[in-house]
Amino acid sequence: MVDLSAKSPCDGMLPVSVGSCSLSEEPPMRLTLIAPYAGQEGAVSAAMEAAHGLAFPAPNRSSFGPEGARAVWFGRGQALLMGPEASPGLAEHAALTDISDGWAVVRLEGERAEDVLARLVPLDLRPQVFEPGHTARTELRHMMASLTRVSAKSFQIMVFRSFAQTLVHDVKTAMEAVAARG
Repeated sequence: MVDLSAKSPCDGMLPVSVGSCSLSEEPPMRLTLIAPYAGQEGAVSAAMEAAHGLAFPAPNRSSFGPEGARAVWFGRGQALLMGPEASPGLAEHAALTDISDGWAVVRLEGERAEDVLARLVPLDLRPQVFEPGHTARTELRHMMASLTRVSAKSFQIMVFRSFAQTLVHDVKTAMEAVAARG
């Protein structure tokens, strides 16, 4: 019988550093997609606040809670709870789907992280426009991605797990191009 072992989406590819930037895989965490039932947005937000210390995020926003928990806007009428297992009480007001194994989650950090991403995404990422806590569902080169600014010089990037190798290749190539320009 074959002995199978679980591997992270970016196993063996990360971390990588080029110039002033580094790309690393986020530690494994639970990812729960929350889609409120019709008319239940307020109830979901209140239940999330009570259970996890996080409100349901506004469009293009994310919030940070206790013990590393995050709520990220994930599309119209959807949020992603990152970190803790979703409280069972949320199921009264929303559909809950565990999508933990389906996504690659990486962090791009460094002084020139915006310059790297400027080569890959069609967004204005200047800090006065795309502040910490802002998030977007966007195209990253030729993949759909979720991009969140988590600090002044750090971004979380999420793509489908099957695109992990392409993501690492494309970001590393952009990091090399930015570093080569000095």
